[in-house]
Amino acid sequence: MSMIPDELIEQVRDGADLVSIIGEAVDLKRTGSDYRGCCPFHGGQHRNFAVIPKKGRYYCFVCKASGDVFTWYMKRQGFDYPTAVREVARKVGIVIPDAAERSGPDPREPLFQAVSVAHDWFALQLREAPDAEEARKYLLSRGLDLETTGPFELGYAPRGPRFAVAMASLGLEETVLLEAGLLARREDGTIGTRFRGRLLFPIHDLRGRVVGFGGRLLGPGEPKYLNSPESPVFHKGGTLYNLHAAKHAIRKDGSVIIVEGYFDVLRLVLAGLEHVVAPLGTALTPEQAGLLRRFTTQAVLLLDSDIAGLRATFRAGDELLRHEMRVRVATMPPGEDPDTLVRRGGAAALEPILKDAVDVMERKIQLLDRKGWFTGIEHRRDALDRLLPTIRATKDPIQRELYLSLVAERSGVDKKVLEQEAASAPSPPPVPSRRAAEAPGRRAAEPSRLEWARTERKLLRLLLASEAWRGTAVTSLETDLFREPVHRQMFEFLRHAPATGAPPPPEDAPDPVRQRWQTYLEDGPPVQETVMDQLYSDALNALEARPHLERMRQLARELPAATGERIAALIAEQRQLKTLLETRYPKPYRTYYPLIRGRAGKRS
Repeated sequence: MSMIPDELIEQVRDGADLVSIIGEAVDLKRTGSDYRGCCPFHGGQHRNFAVIPKKGRYYCFVCKASGDVFTWYMKRQGFDYPTAVREVARKVGIVIPDAAERSGPDPREPLFQAVSVAHDWFALQLREAPDAEEARKYLLSRGLDLETTGPFELGYAPRGPRFAVAMASLGLEETVLLEAGLLARREDGTIGTRFRGRLLFPIHDLRGRVVGFGGRLLGPGEPKYLNSPESPVFHKGGTLYNLHAAKHAIRKDGSVIIVEGYFDVLRLVLAGLEHVVAPLGTALTPEQAGLLRRFTTQAVLLLDSDIAGLRATFRAGDELLRHEMRVRVATMPPGEDPDTLVRRGGAAALEPILKDAVDVMERKIQLLDRKGWFTGIEHRRDALDRLLPTIRATKDPIQRELYLSLVAERSGVDKKVLEQEAASAPSPPPVPSRRAAEAPGRRAAEPSRLEWARTERKLLRLLLASEAWRGTAVTSLETDLFREPVHRQMFEFLRHAPATGAPPPPEDAPDPVRQRWQTYLEDGPPVQETVMDQLYSDALNALEARPHLERMRQLARELPAATGERIAALIAEQRQLKTLLETRYPKPYRTYYPLIRGRAGKRS
């Protein structure tokens, strides 16, 4: 199979008149913004076959046949993908030069095929399988049904081995299913299905091919949402949910709406707002921002207005600014998300929120101003520390100039000073190298204190963000585990914090504790929910290992000056500690011991 560059394929797709091409074989009648006709795939007699120009796709509400202009030729004429692209290119007058081809089969084709077959099977289960009733009822509980969600091609992954058996009966090899992320190898070496008891959202690449799934768990358990793993055909950080269908609407509207989740996308699209996409459960990546920049220069961030949502909003805003996009923030009412708001009030409920969206820098300043961060020298410095990253991220020179003027006016700091500060991006703290540690006449910087403080900070951010882990920690951890004075005080106050919700800074705490508390709350959890247990375990392991590592450092200092029996005693203790660290604290030991060894004998 020949390969044609993605850029050329997109040009061909954008130039195709889907209504005209399908209209050659189907008698289409305009119905609103769509066109309807009898389905040519199952020989229907009623107009259940829709051509949707805004999305560049067709869909049958009976047999569920769907696709884009290339899929049309592949299914109707039996063309392979490159031949279908060439046929459409011929119709729209675009020449694909021979030099654009690379001969030979695409090694990923078996993976694309496996995911496509799995997608069809999952979609069939959602429509017909008796045990998918829980998924159908769940959709109804959210005001959705199979008819409404049909164009989104949702599916259902049953519990048990039925999926693996079905794929084997269709001739799909286990190795291919494993590589595509449809099966998973367990720790004991056995193989099972990755998605079980989940409502599935198919994830498409820009060509419209299904490359992975996002699965919403039905019933108790964790994680609530599970994505396909990274594979040769699916890269989570380089894919956006619904971009394949939204790109035409994005170009037409001149902007993109970015929401948080799958249901937010569904609800907005069904309400008529089709230029909407969502990251796949992670912070917006540089690759995702680059993808959006191909279709528009303006974005509206429509994320939750809680602390975690604001943190995601401003991180996404900075990433989009780095790609020379203009970014506005739409503020949701407290406790609402796009799905719930539009479900109750339709698109009309969202219209004023989108209309009132403000520039991302203005939104930052609004929030800081409400908290009083522009009063007092110390708070004003903290406010600038939060605004400077957005200035630094801005690549458009005019936008950067506007931001500098706005921040200078609001903070009272001279614009030239701000410009100099923004130009000198803060560098990360230096990590002492062995060469620096062994340099004669110099006392090497203590490598561990910053790392310990960073670990304590991550653990406290986790405890502030998670009720479950906070409950575990306050009953099992000792305050002395924290060495930084502010962190120790914070943990002591956490013992008496409310058990539910995000605990506000305690009113009777000293100002440094309150300020740090508020900062950690706004920063949100340091990791995604699915790996919180790993972070908690790693942080606890590191902090418990700290006194043993400090004793190892002390032994390394004492050995060079020791004599006689003292040498033997120190070495024996060193060996015992080494054994303890290797067996009980292997990760902290691997992190710190090389640095400790590098300084052995260099201190007096």
